[in-house]
Amino acid sequence: MVVLGVDPGFHFAGFSILKKDQRSVVLLDVGYLSMSPNKSLVERVGIFHAFLDGKIKQWHVTDLAIETPFLGKNAQNFLKLGYLRGILYLLTHTHGLTLHEFSPREIKQSVTGYGGASKDQVARVMLQLFPKLEKPKKEDVTDAMAISLCGLWHKKSLLNP
Repeated sequence: MVVLGVDPGFHFAGFSILKKDQRSVVLLDVGYLSMSPNKSLVERVGIFHAFLDGKIKQWHVTDLAIETPFLGKNAQNFLKLGYLRGILYLLTHTHGLTLHEFSPREIKQSVTGYGGASKDQVARVMLQLFPKLEKPKKEDVTDAMAISLCGLWHKKSLLNP
């Protein structure tokens, strides 16, 4: 099982690819995609698609894990994130992946034991679980790691091809 966890964003999109072997979890790839705000929305959606499509092919991803959206303070950002979520659903369909979706509270509860944990607390746990990893520059990376870990630990599947 190889899980791609994605924390989508139009400026920075965190990703993490974890592989579950018999008894261990291996971090295959982790980082973030940086997209220039000078590029059009259409260009950024295309960059996002091409980047993740490449990661899925490179690592033979079997499952995709994402976080359910929440409205937050800015409805415009919420709507724009819907475009990226659509790309993730398209990639799931195109590659025959299994999709796992978790609420922010479920992810925090799963990795820290507390559903109201801060982003910093989530990051600290991820760095403890993967001690060879240096602290990433963006919280999007540790968020994506937590999302992909949930995909490995839980079988809450939305789509089974």
